[in-house]
Amino acid sequence: MAVPIFRASVPKSHPLIHSLFSTSFTDETSKKRRMLVSCAPSATKPVREELSFCVGTHLIPHPSKVEKGGEDAFFVSTHNGGVIAVADGVSGWAEQNVDPSLFPKELMAYASSFVEDVEVNDNPQVLIGKAHAATSSIGSATVIVAMLERNGILKIANVGDCGLRVIREGKVYFSTSPQEHYFDCPFQLSSQAFGQTYRDAVVSSVELIEGDTIVMGSDGLFDNVFDHEIVSTLTGYRDVAEAGRCF
Repeated sequence: MAVPIFRASVPKSHPLIHSLFSTSFTDETSKKRRMLVSCAPSATKPVREELSFCVGTHLIPHPSKVEKGGEDAFFVSTHNGGVIAVADGVSGWAEQNVDPSLFPKELMAYASSFVEDVEVNDNPQVLIGKAHAATSSIGSATVIVAMLERNGILKIANVGDCGLRVIREGKVYFSTSPQEHYFDCPFQLSSQAFGQTYRDAVVSSVELIEGDTIVMGSDGLFDNVFDHEIVSTLTGYRDVAEAGRCF
């Protein structure tokens, strides 16, 4: 179960506590940084002109899959306002002696490498398509990608039952919907012809404001933790890095 949690922030109005690389920033480079791991709270009013993410993540393998590190994969990118994605390997491939973790890991590796590609043009659906076309591992996975524009628009594309919630003022403000053929058979990208493609992705967008908390995860999170439990858990944490480890 992959659980990235991120919070919309205005970089130029927040002092940095921990950067991704534990680097000190001057005022000029601070303006250019695109994503923080954690940031200090602020009383400033919401500003949409230039938003970015504060990010915390946690990968929680199923107890029977701990030795392999689980079958989920994710990546975080500093491109633009920030990009984050999760892919959940379909465990049924293990019955055919195929490691279910290989396909999602390769898919996410290619997605990460294509983030700044001109053809992608900051389109999460196109990013999924290019990464899928490049992936050669046998297997399949559900996937979700979210890309934040500096003006505060979060663009989302998902295939299957990975999900995303936007928490605002203690309530679920926005949520994605899962895609399933039938119970326990989600839409999925696959190495085989029977799978879906990026064209089957549900595409959505939501306008964020400073302080919004976004929870993204595989179905392992949302099948086991109700939305109200996610909200109540998050209220006890101001630091998203700590919040990511609490699930």
